[in-house]
Amino acid sequence: MDLSALFPAFFQALEPGMLGMVLLGTILGIVVGSLPGLTSTMGVALLVPFTFSMSPAMGLALLGAIYASSSYAGSISAILLNIPGTPSNCCTLLDGYPMTQKGQASRALALSTIGSAVGGILSVFALLFLAPPLARLALEFGSQEYFIMALFGVAIIAALSEKNIVKGMITGIFGLLLSIVGMHPITGEARFTFDLPELFNGLSLVTALIGLYSLPEVVSMLRDEKDAVKVESSVSCSGIIRAMREILKYKMLTLRASIIGIIIGIVPGAGQSIASFIAYDDAKKSAKDPSHFGAGCPEGVLASEVSNNAVVGGSLVPAFTLGIPGNAVSAVLISGLMIHGLQPGPTLFQENAETVYSFIFSLLIANVAFIPIGILCAKYCVKLLAMPKPILASLVLALAVIGSYAVNGSIVEVWVMIGFGALGCAMKHFNLPREPLVLGLVLGTMAESELARALALVQGDVGQLLLGIFSSPICMILIGLILYSIIRSQYKKRKASAKPSDQKTELSEEARITAAS
Repeated sequence: MDLSALFPAFFQALEPGMLGMVLLGTILGIVVGSLPGLTSTMGVALLVPFTFSMSPAMGLALLGAIYASSSYAGSISAILLNIPGTPSNCCTLLDGYPMTQKGQASRALALSTIGSAVGGILSVFALLFLAPPLARLALEFGSQEYFIMALFGVAIIAALSEKNIVKGMITGIFGLLLSIVGMHPITGEARFTFDLPELFNGLSLVTALIGLYSLPEVVSMLRDEKDAVKVESSVSCSGIIRAMREILKYKMLTLRASIIGIIIGIVPGAGQSIASFIAYDDAKKSAKDPSHFGAGCPEGVLASEVSNNAVVGGSLVPAFTLGIPGNAVSAVLISGLMIHGLQPGPTLFQENAETVYSFIFSLLIANVAFIPIGILCAKYCVKLLAMPKPILASLVLALAVIGSYAVNGSIVEVWVMIGFGALGCAMKHFNLPREPLVLGLVLGTMAESELARALALVQGDVGQLLLGIFSSPICMILIGLILYSIIRSQYKKRKASAKPSDQKTELSEEARITAAS
């Protein structure tokens, strides 16, 4: 770390122009993230051309603020409407929307806002102080490590569907099957594309999420028109203070979710969705009573949102130090760096220390800035719930169509969204969990492509591949985590099923004593 550039960069980040860019980026990011279909990647990519005439520090400050705030803002629609604004907010709605149905929308939004800020701030400090060693960790991941990581994600399906593992595994496997739509990652062979160019790159996760969650909600709103959700008046300062107290109460959960987000962030290609699923699974396994998860548990919202924003700083570690993007958004940020004449890589912090450090400090400011701005937006967004159900349903349907069309600018995406919407309605009717299907879609492409690359490297020799897996320390750690996840999930399930029988035994014993007396 170049300490001589640290203090000038800090004061540069506090200049009015830099603060103005952070403020503008935060507002734009919240707008982009809260609208289903408009992802962080899209928001940052659309604004890159507007930074051409700016100084490198100001341009990067604008893009970084959009990245940080849009990662958080997707939780607004997830909590209020049961529609994830971005794919990484899928876990947030599992407990966020039930909290809204209980009349705790303000509490859920405050937890999401403060938790996202805490995760983002911790990840920025990791980027500032731990970038070189964390970047070396990213280099240790090869195709076989990525494949085992994808299997670790698949193991989470059991935890997401503890109430009915059979149904969860069915929908999870169906999600894995849907992920093969598109071209083969090695041979380029088109599969189940029906000669539609829009499907050559596979089914869009954003389109699938919009359909799976928005259209079933529209149907529910129109069918249960008389059932109104209890609405709190607003998101106030007292809600922020309460959220801070809850974060202090769950400080170890917050720390673990932040570490998970940072580590997943530095692994190229993993992304925010995987981080939020793993953090949610960790929170559920470590809870004293995991049965509350999925029914409006604040720990579920907190784990998902903390890890989601912790990925932001983590993904920039390999992007800045190695020139390897941690995810799609950091890839766009790399292009922004290069446009301004900055070359990502080992020499970036030496040759352009002041610019890079000023960007990091502006990212820190952005994570603080979206607290008041996000709370202010949430204050008015909560009032959406008081709208008449037909009007709210029309608004959600319009956002679903616009969001799915915006993904690739194609009407095919709208039809795909409608297809997933019909699937979502059927799954909701038959009480099938939708989250395992989403996880299968997220992990299927990654698992297939990395397995294909790993087999290509050993020329199709499965024995050589297995030898490489069992001789890799990272693979063995991940396999251990997979086994631990499965065993602990089954242990929790048996322990929970044993409690009712114990209670019945106690009651029968009391009845016997009463009868004898």
